[in-house]
Amino acid sequence: MSDYQTMFEANRASWNKRTGVHKDSAFYDLASFKKGKTSLMPIELGGLGNVHGKSLLHLQCHFGMDTLSWEREGAIVTGVDISDEAIRLANEVRDELGLKAEFIRSNVYDLEAQLDKQFDIVFTSYGTIGWLPDLDRWAGVVSHFLKPGGTFYMADFHPVLWMMDESFERIKYDYFNTAVITEEISGTYSDRDAPIRSIEHSWNHPFSEIFAALIGHGLQVVQFHEFPFSPYNCFNKLEQRADGMWIISGMDEKMPMMYSIKAIKQG
Repeated sequence: MSDYQTMFEANRASWNKRTGVHKDSAFYDLASFKKGKTSLMPIELGGLGNVHGKSLLHLQCHFGMDTLSWEREGAIVTGVDISDEAIRLANEVRDELGLKAEFIRSNVYDLEAQLDKQFDIVFTSYGTIGWLPDLDRWAGVVSHFLKPGGTFYMADFHPVLWMMDESFERIKYDYFNTAVITEEISGTYSDRDAPIRSIEHSWNHPFSEIFAALIGHGLQVVQFHEFPFSPYNCFNKLEQRADGMWIISGMDEKMPMMYSIKAIKQG
């Protein structure tokens, strides 16, 4: 087994543990979702617009709340995640709600061996590409599954945010993808006191790497936005704005917290 495969297996085990905590957390509020509340944020809803009747592939979908929310918006959806427990729960929720989404347990890099379709939309969001070491390979997967003229859309946390320590007081990590970041993690962002511990491996990706990967695989970037807020209260030292978004306390919105990219596959 290669070093990367060993790291992916460690991350898969970690996300299996996280899923057990996340499903019962107020952060995910699965009960409200089951009653009809969307898990999608205005950023991605506005970025993709009307998806009715369109096929949508959701990469790194966790336990499928966003995938199923896109189905409720009218899309024909397929969700993919590396975690066995996340996909098991996604199928359970889908069946309980009488929805039709297909869920596949797979590392993104291995997906071509398990899925033989092309889609109108490929979507990924919030804490995804940092679990992947090679964005050129990732962008190749995105392009492979997109129809010519299809849309890729991502919303994720800003590379500058990932440079900082948990208190946002000093730079701890490299902006550039120079080395794997291996850490022992206690708890999870939905419950920092949860009784789980894991070894996790991640990679930081600068915008130059992200854009070069997408462009190199025939995707034309048509929209790029940066935001000084997070839709989620998933970091330390955050305070909530009147509009419900979360900002870093004491920063006066001077630091970017997230971004979105929309691109079209040429062909």
